[in-house]
Amino acid sequence: MALKTRKDYLDSLRKMRPNIYKFGELIQDVTTHPATKRTVESHCLSFDASNDPDLASEYTTSSVFTGNTIHRWNSMMQKPEDLVGNMMLKRQNYRRTGTCSGAVCVGWNAQNVLWAVAQEIDAKYGTEYQSRLKNWIVKSEETGITVAGALTDAKGDRSLKPSQQSNPDANLRIVTIREDGIVIRGAKFMICGTAASQEIFLLPGGIYSEEDKDYALACVVPRDIENLTIIEATHPSDLRDLEDTGSSEVPNTGITQGMLLFNDVFVPKERVFMCGEYEFTKSFIQYFTANYRACIGACVAGQGDVMIGASTLMARANGLSIKPFTDKLVNMSINNQINFGLGVGACTLGKLHPSGSFFADPLTAHTNKVLVATLPYENKRLTQEIGGGMVETGCMPSAKDLANAEYGDLLRQYYQAGSVSAESRLKAARLSEWLTIGGGVPGCMHGGGSPDGAKLTIRFATPFEEYANYARNIMGIVEEFPEPQKKK
Repeated sequence: MALKTRKDYLDSLRKMRPNIYKFGELIQDVTTHPATKRTVESHCLSFDASNDPDLASEYTTSSVFTGNTIHRWNSMMQKPEDLVGNMMLKRQNYRRTGTCSGAVCVGWNAQNVLWAVAQEIDAKYGTEYQSRLKNWIVKSEETGITVAGALTDAKGDRSLKPSQQSNPDANLRIVTIREDGIVIRGAKFMICGTAASQEIFLLPGGIYSEEDKDYALACVVPRDIENLTIIEATHPSDLRDLEDTGSSEVPNTGITQGMLLFNDVFVPKERVFMCGEYEFTKSFIQYFTANYRACIGACVAGQGDVMIGASTLMARANGLSIKPFTDKLVNMSINNQINFGLGVGACTLGKLHPSGSFFADPLTAHTNKVLVATLPYENKRLTQEIGGGMVETGCMPSAKDLANAEYGDLLRQYYQAGSVSAESRLKAARLSEWLTIGGGVPGCMHGGGSPDGAKLTIRFATPFEEYANYARNIMGIVEEFPEPQKKK
């Protein structure tokens, strides 16, 4: 079985039904439209890497089902090395694109989590979810598809459960269960890489109880399935993206976030892996967040590597040696390695599920998530500090202004600060701007869930009484230390 190439991938996207909009316009071809072509290019680079002898070991692996060589993002993760392989791919992707490539990320995690959850549901109810999922996975390996993952619902009033919302469709739900499948309705928001995806996993957005069982669903659908409409979110760099001047005002790569609107979408039963089994949403969220929050350390580390590079270029473009900035650059590198190292630690400390899926250690993974919500922002601050005022304020001319016959030469004259040309200095500045306040910013704070949610998991995963006993035993304390009762 041959690995898919950039051309195979682009040809497949062009054959899909147009169902993505931005600024009210239906995008006919996501591979060429200025609003989507950059995220497609980010994903193209993964196909290029799979076929590159120097990168193939990071981007490909062997199928546990067939033994064939496959794209790593379609694979099962069944040992610590597989999770670390996930991290290595993500860090390399950020180094090569500067941004998220969600369609070779979230769906990959979803299939591995659902493999375990499907087995648990099958054991209790005698369903056939895991065999359905296996059929889908083997097919996805053969076709080498990109798969986004959709967890976050529109949600509505955050103080109310899904079934209590005035709009019952604020969370994606099962409307009808049929012999041949299900009909679903609702919305998923902030879904990365949808424009570059060929299929999308739809996943439980929370832990549900019986009254919310209609929201306990997991399935996978083609990105262009009938009655699904996708709206692309806007970003600060949209104007430059859509002007599409052919300059390097923005990178050739990028990410998009989609708002997915499901209006009575029919999903065939062979693509359904959870249908109302609400008691298993807890397992799903636990497994998913453990792996995702471990591996996101590689995402922020990879982008941090690029920020170090962009800062180095900016210092030199400003006519300065990087020596005065060494301490700042070293601190940035330390921040990167803290997030990456914690992620690797979580992966290697994890446990094997009876299904064969391997899950990261929750305590370490969620600790990493808390630091992912802090350390990358310090790197962004340092990137702006090293880059200077033009990076922070964005006070730079457009490519059209630089090319203007009347004053373009003057702009280039005044924007050259050292031996580096004005054009190259502006490119480095735009990259620093894009990485710190633009469309290149990954979901550090809320991507994969909020840091407050991670702290809650850390609270329950930390054995405080066990640790107290360590302290008592070291000092030979026999007396109990009861928790004081709340005074009335």
